[in-house]
Amino acid sequence: MRRVSGILLLLVVALVAAADKKETLEQLKARAETTAGKHQIQLMTEIAERQLKATDDAYSSGEVEQARAALADVVDYGVRASREAINTGKRIKQTEIALRKIADRLDGIGKSLDVDSRPPVVDAVKKLEAVRNDLLFRMFK
Repeated sequence: MRRVSGILLLLVVALVAAADKKETLEQLKARAETTAGKHQIQLMTEIAERQLKATDDAYSSGEVEQARAALADVVDYGVRASREAINTGKRIKQTEIALRKIADRLDGIGKSLDVDSRPPVVDAVKKLEAVRNDLLFRMFK
């Protein structure tokens, strides 16, 4: 009986996790606006990560305007997550790690682009590095 209930519990947890993954970007954005604290930081970081993938995909398929719109979201939500982490003192380390990974990946994307398309990506990396440094300063002050 315990074994069956344990398996059932794992199944429910897996279904809930799968449901969260299917949430659209717009639903995530709406939840991020209505949530507060560490959950908001986590949602904003997830939005930035999803938009990073969208940026990469759009640049790869040659859709520069769509890539720039997604890139703007990456920066916006990355900066907002950082500010919220600093203000609340929650998820500082996790946010710093996520922003470092995002900035590194953006740097790689920027290096793969032609010279004319690089400036927005380079600016985005600089902004993310700046807020990342703010997080590091907050952690080690």
